[in-house]
Amino acid sequence: MATLEKIRSKAGLLVIVVGVALFAFIIGDFLNSGSTYFRQSQEKIASIDGEVINIQDYQLRIDEMSEVYKMQSGSANLSEEITAQIRQSVFDSMVQEFVLNKATEELGLTVGPEELFDMVQGENISPMIQQMQLFTDPQTGAFDKTALLNFLKAIDDDNISSYPAEQQAQLLQARSFWLFWEKNIKLQRLEQKYTTLLSKAVSANTLEAKDAFNASTGSKDIVFAMQTYNSIPDSTIQVSKGEIEKIYNQRKELYKQKESKVIDYISVDINPSQDDYNKVQAEIEEIKKELASSDRIAEIVNENSEVPYIDAFFSENAFDAELKQFATSAEIGAIEGPFFSNNKYRLFKLVDKTVAPDSVFVSHIMLAGLTEARTTALADSLKNVLKTGADFAELARQFSMDQAAQAGGELGWFTEATALRGINEEFKKTVFSTPINEIAVVKSLYGTHLVKVTEKTANVTKYKVADVDLTVSPSSTTFSNIYNDLNQFISTNNTIAKINENAQGAGYNVTKDVTITASDQTLAMISNSRQVIRWAFQNEKGAISDIFEVGNRFIVAAVQGTIPEGYRSLANVTPTIQTELIAQKKGEKIANELKSKNLSSVSAYAQAMGSAVDSAKFVTFETRRITGIGVEPKVNAYVASSQTGQTSEPIIGNNGVYVVQTYAVNNDNKEYNETQQVGALNQMNEYRYGFQAVQSLINKAKVEDNRIRFY
Repeated sequence: MATLEKIRSKAGLLVIVVGVALFAFIIGDFLNSGSTYFRQSQEKIASIDGEVINIQDYQLRIDEMSEVYKMQSGSANLSEEITAQIRQSVFDSMVQEFVLNKATEELGLTVGPEELFDMVQGENISPMIQQMQLFTDPQTGAFDKTALLNFLKAIDDDNISSYPAEQQAQLLQARSFWLFWEKNIKLQRLEQKYTTLLSKAVSANTLEAKDAFNASTGSKDIVFAMQTYNSIPDSTIQVSKGEIEKIYNQRKELYKQKESKVIDYISVDINPSQDDYNKVQAEIEEIKKELASSDRIAEIVNENSEVPYIDAFFSENAFDAELKQFATSAEIGAIEGPFFSNNKYRLFKLVDKTVAPDSVFVSHIMLAGLTEARTTALADSLKNVLKTGADFAELARQFSMDQAAQAGGELGWFTEATALRGINEEFKKTVFSTPINEIAVVKSLYGTHLVKVTEKTANVTKYKVADVDLTVSPSSTTFSNIYNDLNQFISTNNTIAKINENAQGAGYNVTKDVTITASDQTLAMISNSRQVIRWAFQNEKGAISDIFEVGNRFIVAAVQGTIPEGYRSLANVTPTIQTELIAQKKGEKIANELKSKNLSSVSAYAQAMGSAVDSAKFVTFETRRITGIGVEPKVNAYVASSQTGQTSEPIIGNNGVYVVQTYAVNNDNKEYNETQQVGALNQMNEYRYGFQAVQSLINKAKVEDNRIRFY
């Protein structure tokens, strides 16, 4: 009982203790879940209608497309510009994929496994696959289904892991390449179904078909007179605030804008100093002395020149103008230069010259994957069989271990340089010394080659040259001097006002009031300048950046302000609307004055306008730009429906008021085929409506783009 009393007496304290414990438990759970939420928020690169795209998924897609690009282009590395294009392409495709999947799911449209199989290896191969060079016959250029099926069989092999590491890597890369395109083929078919469904809801009728036919086949020759709006001073035209507001409200959706930053920036080129030029000139003079006194031509060139020495003979057609002039006129051992052009010093030496074929056509049978003894035995056996008249192409298809086997071993035309670069020195010597149709054996890193030269070009004079190229680049001292001068200027002028006030006196130009968005990849077309844009979106008004090194220039940026997402303000668009309204009112004034004069000929109108009569030929409704007039849709519309000899009333256009008369009609005597014309219109509409429909889905989606935080 005493214990119970003690508990009761401490009840208030117990309530507090329990409450604190519960609070700690709840807040702890909240903080744990909050950290997960915070981490997810940090990883969110975008969202589409609330569906989150995280950085890992986005980057995986970028990596995937980058690898595909490398395979198709043969590039080992991608430039920043290409990488930026890939990032944008991936983002656009992810948005399109999301909205399209959402729309087609609601309609019950799908691409099933059987349909996909038919598109990738069945009877109706996708045009996307048929156009891939990987699956075309090298001789005819036509799609080769056998090549496709062999490729699919190779990448679907369950024993890939047992292959040598290099071959395993190639097969896995090929598999990734295929899966990328298979996914895109499926998406393309889904989009095709969706757009076809929509386009079938709108069909061209016979009146449209006839009208389109007439507009495209019959052109007209016209005479015209014009009075430009410049003939009336803007100051004589009054535009009210209410008129501007009315246009603004009617077009408000056209004035939507993303969040933007307005910046000023200084750009300073990192150019070589005079000391840099003097140093390189002295260096190339020393190289000239070495070339004159030494036989180590290859070593001297490769140690110093930006252009490596190639120990091969070239025809004059392989040289640029300067090198061609030297090689064809110099004696062996002659040295000429240095020359200076395009910020580069050049020096030439004619090492040797000869008379020989410029190119040879080579076929081979490549033996690989066997022991040395078995390779030697097989090579000897094949050589003997070929001497007795066996078909080289057939043996190549049977025994050669490279892709050329399918083409009967044909490697194509080689110059000395391509033979050297493609295989090795021994291969080069062999193919240029072996008589036509004789068989020679040569080894390379790839295997053992039985080589046959089937054609040679005519003998020409060829030259072996040393070409030393030294570009003058800014030295580290020059680099530091330019940087330090700019840094000193920014340190002293640490506000936007001071920068603008003192830049010109210090030798700097400020580019002002540049509007950028988070999706811009470059600043004013300056390569690799995305970092400047990222900085601007991470800072507020008045901020001045550190010095960015962007390619061969330094950039310092300053944030003038932020334009919020939403609609451009009335004040912002007033000048544009006002200019349009002034032109419209000038047109009405000119037209009314001309009508009041009751004129009946183009020449009379021209006299009243203070202009001259001009002419234009072959004008149709679809003519984009009329000669002497420009883009004036109202003139096109009048001409399309006008009668010969009929003079128009004054037409109020974009740039002035026009009076037009048709004086001749040109018919190209095409026969009207109603079925064909309706089909052509429907086909055109299918593409247009399809594109517009998908774009409309994208425009309506709520897309939050946070990529500026990551890239």
